[in-house]
Amino acid sequence: MGESPARYRDVFAVREYRHLFGANVLSLIGDQLTAIALAFTVFERSHSSTLAAITFAVTYATWIIGGPALSVLADRFPRRTVMLTCDLARAGLVLSLAVPGIPIPALLGVALLTNMFRPPFQAARASLMPDLLDGDRYPVANGLDNIVGETTQVLGFAVGGILVAAASARGVLLVDSATFVASALLIATGLRGTVASAPPAEAPSTSRLADMAAGARVVFSDRRLRSYLLLFWFSCLVYGAEGVAAPLSKQYGGGAFTGGLILAAMPLGVAVGGVFLTRGCPPALRQRLTVPLAVVSCAALVPVAAHPPLPVLLALLIASGLAGAFSIPLNAIFGRAVPAAYRARAFGVAMSGVCAVQGLAMIGAGAAAERLAPTTVVGGAGLLATLSVVAVAARWPRQPTDQHAPARPLRVAAQSSAA
Repeated sequence: MGESPARYRDVFAVREYRHLFGANVLSLIGDQLTAIALAFTVFERSHSSTLAAITFAVTYATWIIGGPALSVLADRFPRRTVMLTCDLARAGLVLSLAVPGIPIPALLGVALLTNMFRPPFQAARASLMPDLLDGDRYPVANGLDNIVGETTQVLGFAVGGILVAAASARGVLLVDSATFVASALLIATGLRGTVASAPPAEAPSTSRLADMAAGARVVFSDRRLRSYLLLFWFSCLVYGAEGVAAPLSKQYGGGAFTGGLILAAMPLGVAVGGVFLTRGCPPALRQRLTVPLAVVSCAALVPVAAHPPLPVLLALLIASGLAGAFSIPLNAIFGRAVPAAYRARAFGVAMSGVCAVQGLAMIGAGAAAERLAPTTVVGGAGLLATLSVVAVAARWPRQPTDQHAPARPLRVAAQSSAA
């Protein structure tokens, strides 16, 4: 395809991706419906906003708790089988949540267990993508998935709330279970029986802990992969702004509507930026822009410390999101650079770190906003993120002649066997 970016029609020309795309959309919708239905159920029965918030937090907690450990499964078993198993297990567990009168502790426990199947599903899917899509189709598909993910998150919550109001939380859970069944059908009928890439013979697995350690080692022992990951992680410090959306809205004399605008600004920017990068930028330019855009995505929030007018604040948040779309081509570079045998574990490490950084950034921003003006906190988060990203950029590795070459699998194998 040369220097021209791939088109969406080129991506959807791959039959297996069409099925994988549909299955992912259904699973994402299912995840959102589960969260909204359970939060309503818990709040209605317990009248506790804390328990309702914990229900929402379960989705993020599962990546931090089980991401690296459960992602191992997608490297040890056929990835198609892993995805099928995860969807069918979630369908059954969500169905059990619809049983009338289930105690709240049991409900929260089953909800946690249900979400534990998300990391291996997503890791298996991410590991399949580089094998299914060649050339520029892979980063363009990543951009499309990102846009759909942002849109699905917003629509999922909105539609879930409407469904709960129109029917009941139990009815939404039944619909949710059906989405996972439909996703499993798409995977069963559209994907080949793709086998997992077995680990190198020099590195026999001795335990689940050794498997997890190998995933972290393959990332952090290679300068390229380490730089890719740290750039993305440090840039996520700007998500501290979401943690102070409510007090920030109050500072501007607004309420829930203003808070919603603040929360929607960055995702909107990422979605628009993703379209521009994947459809309007040639692949070589897209790659050269990765580091500069990462810096801009953080630096754009520094002026917020000056307490600009609300329209300017929203414009800065959108600008941060637009530049933050650098993560889309970076994800494709990372996926192709990881040795195939460790790809799922590497994605598990990456996603767990993202969730941890975002969560800690939000908590830290919230704590800082107890003493400082929210605009000062957001600007400070932007400055901290900028300095961290610049530090990584200063040691940014040169791209190899083959930009898609995997990162030193033999060295990793030798280290794994010694673990």
